[in-house]
Amino acid sequence: MPRLPEDLIAMATDSPLRRLEQSSHLLTTLLNVEEDREFLTVWPGSDEKPAEKYTFGEFRSLCCGYVHLFQERGVKPGNTVALVLPQGAGLMAAFAGSMLLGAVPTILAYPNFKIDPVKYQSGLHGVTRNLSAALLAIDESLPAELVDRIEGQVIRCGAVHPSEDQGEPQIATRELAFIQHSAGTTGLQKGVALTHRVVLNQLIVLGRRLELNDRDRIVSWLPLYHDMGLIAAFMLPLAAGLPLAMMSPVEWVLDPSAYLRLAARQGSTLTWLPNFAFQFMARRVAESARRGLDLSALRAWTNTSEPIRERSFREFHKAFRECGVTRKSLQTSYGMAEATFAVMQSIAGESPRVVRVQADALRAQGRAETEPLGEMLDFVSTGHPLESVHVRIVDEQGNDLPDGRVGEILVSCSYLFSGYYNRPDLTRTVLEEGWYRTRDIGFRLGDDLFVMGRADDTIIVGGRNFFPTDIEELAFSHPAVKDGRAVAFGVDNPDLGTQDLIVIAEVASPQDLQRKQSIALEIRHSIVAALDVSPRQVRIVAPGWLIKSTAGKPARTANREKFLRSSKVE
Repeated sequence: MPRLPEDLIAMATDSPLRRLEQSSHLLTTLLNVEEDREFLTVWPGSDEKPAEKYTFGEFRSLCCGYVHLFQERGVKPGNTVALVLPQGAGLMAAFAGSMLLGAVPTILAYPNFKIDPVKYQSGLHGVTRNLSAALLAIDESLPAELVDRIEGQVIRCGAVHPSEDQGEPQIATRELAFIQHSAGTTGLQKGVALTHRVVLNQLIVLGRRLELNDRDRIVSWLPLYHDMGLIAAFMLPLAAGLPLAMMSPVEWVLDPSAYLRLAARQGSTLTWLPNFAFQFMARRVAESARRGLDLSALRAWTNTSEPIRERSFREFHKAFRECGVTRKSLQTSYGMAEATFAVMQSIAGESPRVVRVQADALRAQGRAETEPLGEMLDFVSTGHPLESVHVRIVDEQGNDLPDGRVGEILVSCSYLFSGYYNRPDLTRTVLEEGWYRTRDIGFRLGDDLFVMGRADDTIIVGGRNFFPTDIEELAFSHPAVKDGRAVAFGVDNPDLGTQDLIVIAEVASPQDLQRKQSIALEIRHSIVAALDVSPRQVRIVAPGWLIKSTAGKPARTANREKFLRSSKVE
């Protein structure tokens, strides 16, 4: 493909921030950086096997292979290309190759071994129909029954050969770059359409806050169909010209220590993780696997979940401080697909602010009072606003609230989406005069934003507000409960005019079901002792019972519906 003018070629060999600031589109660096610059290392699933390695030049050639494949199938500029491929170089090259064609790619969740085939098929059918995709590229091993209802052209992708035939890029810098999706439980229904400029705006301000430099190296297991993985662990290194080491989410779950070994071998400096991953690794990586592990190069372990738990940070730091993990390297962020990725980020090299607030004032009055009195709750700041970001906290009537008052979080920024793809009905419910209604609740103290959870998930028992994450964390702490596998929700009780608290916890081993009554009682006691509220029911279920969203978050609404279908509240 033709190279850009000499001034852009010089830019592409400069610092990561300069590459981002001078780029006209997301593939400027890919097309112009020196060919032998290191780009991608893919962990093969075993330390005994050699890793896949690609320079920027080799990755560009792989992208060209997909360009030719899609051209042969009639893909034209402006067409939507949906990708259902396993995590790895092929998926990434198919995505970038689509953009080189001027097409609009989108990555859909790849099915795992726990997926419900009927729900997956229904979700895939719905999202591809909404996208009006010209092409659905699927993995050659994907079962036929998962895609037999898809409308439009479907191709199976095996090994695609790299190509040195460099045609003319069809990148339309002012048109859509790609579509990413908000998480769902049965399908990805809400497409967020983003232009090259909007995504570059995000990468530039994020890069400045992270103080990106040419020594930075990113490591990730995050799925690329989610904004955290797509933006932070693909678009950022691609556009900034930084090395990336990657493994699949399934491999991470099976062997979280492999991710840490990969980070240590690569000398990685930046990574992004959901909150549960910190406790998961602290509990699942054996002490013997930590010996000799040098993670001191990793200057930012960014927790991107909401809410962020101080306890998770403490556990992780205690487990890995001998490996070089410092408290200041434990960073925080707050983001959403609708704002490309991040709107808040902690300050590089500084520990995020932690505040203790009165539990009673928070639950009964929606006030974050920091004066020590009674039971106190810890909250970790998600950081300070990135450039161009404005945040409001509002009450149910939309009135602005002062510092320390709990309300809904509204966000405005230069990288906010303009609406859900082909869904004006959904857009109208969340976009108001340039402000995105996140449906998250939280409070501000100065420049720090503290996110407490989803407004729709708040549980009201006897006039007191409870946040499911507080209850779920207590359930997680039971040794028989699988990490991250508990949900709490409210069920209306018309006789009492309030809600009943229901907790469902999934045990790690089927053998634990033999003592489910004692486990339920122990979880109940811990909730009563910590929060002074008694669940109407604590149900202990077998591994695989709970439904999670595609982003791995607790799918409380879906689990509530499953609970109500399967039983009555006792």
